[in-house]
Amino acid sequence: MYELFFNLVFKRMDPERAHYAAFRWIRGAARTPVLRTFVAAALAPRYEELRTEALGLRMHGPFGLAAGFDKNAVAIDGMAMLGFDHVEIGTVTAQAQPGNPKKRLFRLVPDRALINRMGFNNEGSEAVAARLAARKAVFKTVVGVNIGKTKVVPEEEAVGDYVASTERLARHADYLVVNVSSPNTPGLRNLQATESLRPLLTAVREAADRTVTDRRVPLLVKIAPDLADEDVDAVADLALELGLDGIIATNTTIAREGLGLKSDPSLVKETGGLSGAPVKERSLEVLRRLYARVGDRLVLVGVGGVENAEDAWQRILAGASLVQGYSAFIYEGPFYARAIHKGLAARLADSPYATLAEAVGAETRKAAQ
Repeated sequence: MYELFFNLVFKRMDPERAHYAAFRWIRGAARTPVLRTFVAAALAPRYEELRTEALGLRMHGPFGLAAGFDKNAVAIDGMAMLGFDHVEIGTVTAQAQPGNPKKRLFRLVPDRALINRMGFNNEGSEAVAARLAARKAVFKTVVGVNIGKTKVVPEEEAVGDYVASTERLARHADYLVVNVSSPNTPGLRNLQATESLRPLLTAVREAADRTVTDRRVPLLVKIAPDLADEDVDAVADLALELGLDGIIATNTTIAREGLGLKSDPSLVKETGGLSGAPVKERSLEVLRRLYARVGDRLVLVGVGGVENAEDAWQRILAGASLVQGYSAFIYEGPFYARAIHKGLAARLADSPYATLAEAVGAETRKAAQ
């Protein structure tokens, strides 16, 4: 049914307009008491065997919404209502910014992919912090906050920019993510180099600890699939050295060659980050490499091309304690999270593992023996 609706309605709309239309419907349903109860009952059934503990946080399951969908923390309850076990908001920058000029979001329907060059359009960390502070949760869920660099801030002043966002947002975050891997902010990916990343992550960690004194806010870094293998290893080693809590693998890719893209070449050549099914294999490779390097010393979050329960299960077997999706939600619709939970429960029942935690990294460990 959703596929028919997508083809008749969303496919004919500008992708960004369609996004905001869907956003309004989700928020409206979450604000309507009786309706939201029925929607949550239908789309967010709970599976006891999928209960997950990661980053010191308890969640109904391992599957969450990746950053990028809810940039300004306006639909957390709506996304929890749809079954996501955690919601990562952002990317949020220290200063409000409109993002890149439109048109900046493109659907590659034959490839079940998106290209975006949104450019961190958001209301800024002060406004988002105020919204999070005022939030009265309808559905209890884990909220991650993803922070990035303001576009007009020079690369050499990036640390102060991230620290400003940290000081405003850390107290409202169940976990905090440093995003240095979007291709749509000039110079941002340069910060993935360890000589730049070390002082940045150190400063954010110190700012979070200084701002939030009654608990330790888990800190993760999100990396690109385009990193060379040796750079993936370097980031993993740095995360261990600095005592980070986890790594999110991966963000969008700037690659186009070798992905077998079937969409109109005029779309494929659009600049920006490619997400969805074509990123699947590389994201999984990066995840396996990270787990082989760090084992269970860090929490790994698998994201990129997670279309169904099998994709989520493969991420878990590769080493992910948590899995996230975004692009496939556009193509799969409101039953996306429900289908993944149902499929994960079935795969766990058919596996030799008693719990999801036992399954984390099992295939990567086996391959290394």
